[in-house]
Amino acid sequence: MTETARTSSHNDCTTVPIRIVLADDQTLVRSAFAMLIASAEDMIVVGEAATGREAVALAGSARADLVVMDIRMPDLDGISATRQIAAEEDLDGVKVLVLTTYDTDEHVVEALRAGASGFLVKDTRPAELLDAIRTVAAGEALLSPGPTARLIARVLRAPGPDAPGTPSPEALGALSARERQVLALVGRGLNNTEIAETLALSPLTAKTHVSRIMGKLSVRDRAQLVIAAYESGLITPGTAP
Repeated sequence: MTETARTSSHNDCTTVPIRIVLADDQTLVRSAFAMLIASAEDMIVVGEAATGREAVALAGSARADLVVMDIRMPDLDGISATRQIAAEEDLDGVKVLVLTTYDTDEHVVEALRAGASGFLVKDTRPAELLDAIRTVAAGEALLSPGPTARLIARVLRAPGPDAPGTPSPEALGALSARERQVLALVGRGLNNTEIAETLALSPLTAKTHVSRIMGKLSVRDRAQLVIAAYESGLITPGTAP
């Protein structure tokens, strides 16, 4: 795929655009997404993939920051492709935003456990998709409200000790009381600013706590922390914040 280099300038400062790979087996869908992304000055499409295997290859060769990944694709499905990207040491900085027409509980869980940092359904409004790309590229977790509510209320209601991504009791024991508070708030979907306000901390301190928790639990991003918070039993659906 060809790439047209592009940057945006503001007050003589150059902004490096978010480098995106689009992975969807439907050419028209990829074209529509590419046109939408072209309308944003802070992002650029650096590759298009029709299969999951192509997506994994392009994530590396195109030096992508983020892959917008469809779930249903030939050769290698989007969840398996996401799992490969998450496992590749050379692709450690690549984020995955799963975008699909199928918003079932199982797909939400599988995508997050595979290493996706965000999940949206395809009927999301264009502006919301662009915001989602920015959010995930910045290192935040992003999940569609409807599927996330079902995920928490049904799939994670009964934690499984052997579930992928579940931290061991020893790992949770290594967290301080404050870190456990922060993890619980991350699990409820709060961002760093909201965590800081809730616990009367500075945003920088909240961010530092989140980073340390990720290191102690050996998870790659906030989406994994959400799963960790529920599957470990630290918080349960329906309990008060």
